Amino acid sequence: MHRISCRLLFCLTAACTLATSAVADELQVRIGYLAHQPARGPLLSNVIPEPTDAGLRGAELAIIDSNSTGRFLKQRYELVSAESADADEVLAAAEQQHQAGIRLFVINAPTTTLRQLSQRLPGSLLLNAGSADDGLRREQCLGNVLHTLPSRAMLADALAQFLAVRKWSRWLLVTGSTEDDIAYADALKRAAKRFGHKIVAEKPWSFDNDQRRSAQAEMPLFTQTAEYDVVLVADERGDFGEYLPYNTWYPRPVTGTQGLTPTAWHKTVETFGAAQLQKRFEELAGRWMNDRDFAAWMAVRSIAAAVTRLRAAEPQAIRDLALSAELPLDGFKGRKLSFRPWNGELRQPIALVHPRALVSTSPQDGFLHPSNEMDSLGYDRPEVSCDLAGTPL
Repeated sequence: MHRISCRLLFCLTAACTLATSAVADELQVRIGYLAHQPARGPLLSNVIPEPTDAGLRGAELAIIDSNSTGRFLKQRYELVSAESADADEVLAAAEQQHQAGIRLFVINAPTTTLRQLSQRLPGSLLLNAGSADDGLRREQCLGNVLHTLPSRAMLADALAQFLAVRKWSRWLLVTGSTEDDIAYADALKRAAKRFGHKIVAEKPWSFDNDQRRSAQAEMPLFTQTAEYDVVLVADERGDFGEYLPYNTWYPRPVTGTQGLTPTAWHKTVETFGAAQLQKRFEELAGRWMNDRDFAAWMAVRSIAAAVTRLRAAEPQAIRDLALSAELPLDGFKGRKLSFRPWNGELRQPIALVHPRALVSTSPQDGFLHPSNEMDSLGYDRPEVSCDLAGTPL
């Protein structure tokens, strides 16, 4: 009896030792998620608001996906999140995570906050899932930041290619008054020039009355000008653009931030396995996946793909691999995705949707490029003054 007890004790001790050794050998990958969502302020329209957890839920799903395969590779992923409408609180949370040893971050924040985080997190790799700013991809690149959210230039080029295919080349451009609206309009102007369109008129939106009561009276007169094929609207907040469809002087389609919209992700994207991703997300979040969710999901999955290849979670090595041609990524978009080595932006097809259907996907057929057709969207290498590949964090 004593001999059996000793043998049992030995077996239990050996099992515990093996389990402890397995845990010790497991690669722990901690990723910080930082979200700064400033108050939007009052809107003229009663537009349906964005979900308050946009981005976070995508990152959470990516952690689940990474752990489902990571357990076979002795990798364990953990998300440490912090969100606030106050920029100082987000910066403080970032420093706490950095002090705790986290060096990989997904950032869902405006450009100003992203810049501050880039400076305050030395030795870290940040993946931008919240700012579409073109300057960050052209001449103001941040050495420790990669981008999984498409720039405004990518979105505008995707739309302009589709309009060129349809031969809708005469544009009426309606622009809101915020800095973001003006930046979106600038991207549309660049795309118009790039793909041979003509802006027949540009009208700034300056009304401050309640358009819910006066849209039918104001919009037709407001959009009366030289004849156009399509109305382009730059209204990122959703302040007035929802009232343009069916209220224009000429019976023309509306595109841009409202109407037919270019976006990285939408519920109506279902091909190439996207339907399975949509289903898993809806089971987790209880709502549809949007572009911020996809950008955050793609950010975490990019880190996981690099860690799997490297068998390590060192930020510089992950960044170097991401900017090389050795890390093709699967984003359920029918093509392998990759980061541009000159500005760290993720190459990806852009969906063109209206609220209930996918209309098309860019790059459109016939828009060629010497090396990668997806580089016909956004800023190509000759247009960018920075070059991230081979530089330190």
